[in-house]
Formats: sequence, structure tokens, C-alpha cells
Amino acid sequence: MLNLSRTDILSEIKKAETEADAKVAQAEADKKSAIAESRRDSVKKIQDAEAQMRSSYESAVAKENADLQVKRESVLATGKKEAASIEISSEAKMQEVKDFLNKEFERTLNVTS
Repeated sequence: MLNLSRTDILSEIKKAETEADAKVAQAEADKKSAIAESRRDSVKKIQDAEAQMRSSYESAVAKENADLQVKRESVLATGKKEAASIEISSEAKMQEVKDFLNKEFERTLNVTS
């Protein structure tokens, strides 16, 4: 066994305590740093997820708007065709009504004369 004096032993203990305190302080600093980095990573992941969700939402809305526009155009085209068909049909009916009224009017005039 080494023959150390009491002062040397106390010095070694003091040195060991100082080194232990430094290691504890470094471990605490590393822990705080790791926690801060984890928080930053978490915030970044949340922000990325929100941005992705927003992008997906906007993309879905744009697609639905485009689909609705196509359907709208289709319905309008069908409606315009139907309206044109009704107009043509009504013009033919109007002509029939005019002809009928003219004949009835002429018949009434012929009957009274």
C-alpha cells in the first residue's frame, strides 16, 4: 500500500470530488441540451406535419373545386341543351296555337258573314 500522508489523501479526495462535480455539471448541461434539442425537433416535426396536412387539405380542396367545376359545366351544358329544345318545341307549339286561333277566327268570321 502506498504511504500517503493525510494531506495527500485529503487532496486526492478533494480532487476526486471536484472531478465528480464537474462530471455532474457536464451531465446536467448535456441533459439540458438534449432536452432543448428534442423540443426543437418536436416543434419542427409538428410544424412539418401541419404544413403537410395544410398542403394535403389545399390539394384536396383544389381537386374538389376542379371536379365541381367540371360537373357544373356539364350540368350547364345539359341545361342549355334542354332549354334550347324547350324553346324550339314551344316555338312550334306557338305556331300551332297561332294557326289554330287564325282558323278559329276565320271560321267565326265565315260563320257570321
